[in-house]
Amino acid sequence: MRKGYQNPDRVVEHELQEVEFSPDSGKDKHVDEEEEEEEESVEKIFESREVPSWTKQLTLRAFVVSFVLSILFSFIVMKLNLTTGIIPSLNVSAGLLGFFFLKTWTKMLHKSGYLKQPFTRQENTVIQTCVVASSGIAFSGGFGTYLFGMSERIAKQSGDVARGVKNPSLGWIIGFLFVVSFLGLFSVVPLRKIMVIDFKLTYPSGTATAHLINSFHTPQGAKLAKKQVRVLGKFFSFSFLWSFFQWFFTGGENCGFSNFPTFGLKAYQYKFYFDFSATYVGVGMICPYIINISVLLGGILSWGIMWPLIETKKGDWFPADVETSSMHGLQAYKVFIAVAIILGDGLYNFCKVLSRTLSGLFVQLRGSSSRSTPSFSRRSFTEDPHASPQTPMESYDDQRRTRFFLKDQIPTWFAVGGYITISAASTAILPHMFHQLRWYYILVIYICAPVLAFCNAYGAGLTDWSLASTYGKLAIFTIGAWAGSEHGGMLAGLAACGVMMNIVSTASDLTQDFKTGYLTLSSPKSMFVSQVIGTAMGCVVSPCVFWLFYKAFDDLGIPNSEYPAPFATVYRSMAKLGVEGVASLPRECLVLCYAFFSVAILVNIVKDSLPSKFGRFVPLPMAMAIPFFLGPYFAIDMCVGSLILFVWERVDAGKAEAFGTAVASGLICGDGIWSFPSSVLAIAGVNPPVCMKFLSAATNSRVDSFLNRS
Repeated sequence: MRKGYQNPDRVVEHELQEVEFSPDSGKDKHVDEEEEEEEESVEKIFESREVPSWTKQLTLRAFVVSFVLSILFSFIVMKLNLTTGIIPSLNVSAGLLGFFFLKTWTKMLHKSGYLKQPFTRQENTVIQTCVVASSGIAFSGGFGTYLFGMSERIAKQSGDVARGVKNPSLGWIIGFLFVVSFLGLFSVVPLRKIMVIDFKLTYPSGTATAHLINSFHTPQGAKLAKKQVRVLGKFFSFSFLWSFFQWFFTGGENCGFSNFPTFGLKAYQYKFYFDFSATYVGVGMICPYIINISVLLGGILSWGIMWPLIETKKGDWFPADVETSSMHGLQAYKVFIAVAIILGDGLYNFCKVLSRTLSGLFVQLRGSSSRSTPSFSRRSFTEDPHASPQTPMESYDDQRRTRFFLKDQIPTWFAVGGYITISAASTAILPHMFHQLRWYYILVIYICAPVLAFCNAYGAGLTDWSLASTYGKLAIFTIGAWAGSEHGGMLAGLAACGVMMNIVSTASDLTQDFKTGYLTLSSPKSMFVSQVIGTAMGCVVSPCVFWLFYKAFDDLGIPNSEYPAPFATVYRSMAKLGVEGVASLPRECLVLCYAFFSVAILVNIVKDSLPSKFGRFVPLPMAMAIPFFLGPYFAIDMCVGSLILFVWERVDAGKAEAFGTAVASGLICGDGIWSFPSSVLAIAGVNPPVCMKFLSAATNSRVDSFLNRS
């Protein structure tokens, strides 16, 4: 199963395997299955190893490694946030690098005779949890979406500075994140047993991460992990040095390899080119093929067909003298049609996941109340929540995991008291940060949030699909419309989006971690504490990383720049739509928005209605919407990554499966970490020495004649 990607709209595509069950044909078959299960028991491998107490799982060395890795991954996520918004799953990379660093550390201490505690899979789980929690703030913190959408820089592009702005400042951003980022953790703590043990939700990402960590700590898995780290290191070095080399040729506007007109200057004008980005080649290797194809199709449809046609209507549909970045011209079509697709896709999937959540919950609760009835066949969410039978006898692994999971209890009064305390403090503090966000708006959000957090966490357990950004958009429209345009509805809506997104996002993340902890015998207490510490790290590290980008690049958030932050404009446009309505849109823009909103829903219906062998070829509307605003250049990079992986799988499927993710992670990490020295060089005023630019023959002749005359 190939992992999907995460963007501000959480498009995650998983190729789920269907398992067919048939009644046992005889006793011998049942015995054979039991013997096979015993042979494959994971916990029997670790039976002789002592499981450390929850306090010993939380080691200083684990948090030191977590802090270093959180900085690395925060740079990567921030760069992805500010370029295209497509963020692949980095759980595997976090688990792999955490294993490598601590394994190296403990090996050195063992040789020197100072090793007091061996490196365990529980400690590995703590690192992975802490790193993902920290770097997750770079997503849920809104640096490429709602938070940056409040800035004057984005407001000028939208033409609504008068509607209110709040420019980024390191102080208030850190304070805001500390106020809103911990509520989601307390909201789902009392439900951990229900989610993981009673309902047996799968949480595919959490389960996959646990299997990865378990495999690292077996002799065979440790050998493979070393080889994977070696491959990751090679491609990390290549990617970093390649980015460093490219930097020398970017000494001017639109210079360097990232502006190479691969398919000619006319195609380059409409953003069809390969920009030599190691990051998005790596992203393409991680994302499923259908994601990459969908993004490319969206780019062809928008920049290859629609925008050239709409440009011919200049002077008719919109004024001919407006700037290209004006929201009264072509830019409005790019942004609002993309918004319409995102909303249509988000609405459909929200209804789909919610209906599955409610129907699954109904079946589960009905099963709980009917277990005493002999005719009832118990249901399990480990497979299909509506049809899969569950054997009455728990396996050895399940028994052992359940015993350790229930051993360390987190008191319910602690979770409820923590939620109420933080809610009260947040309700008092946030109106001072955003005077447009009234205290009663916040109170309503916090009353509704636990229910929505549960729905999101439960839905993620069934589908691995977090709808955090969808709930955030819901807050934009409801709070923005409630506040109205005369009372700062745009800023109120964007701030409310941040509050809601942080709650529901961290809630689903923590339940994923509980599942990972359950499968690795990590204590719920250590999972909760590592999530809290990781979140606290993220509340400081992510704003500092964003601030470095903000200060280093003056054109941050400007279209066609190195870091256009496309979703910041999209989120502000949603807030504007919620407050002002559709009256300000150019001619025919609303008709096109309605059409694409409907098409997004229709495509999803068709995809889900077809058998899986056909439906998996239907493109994803959410992925198609991203290049509508940005252009298809990064889609070409991603498809190159897909092509590399496809050929590799045909040549040597075993090595491709074992090392594909390591190669992709190395490409992403190397290019991502280069953004740190490049930011430092920009702040220090060190400019690249060369500008490599490509001009047409006619333009080049005019330049030569001008130089000769001068």
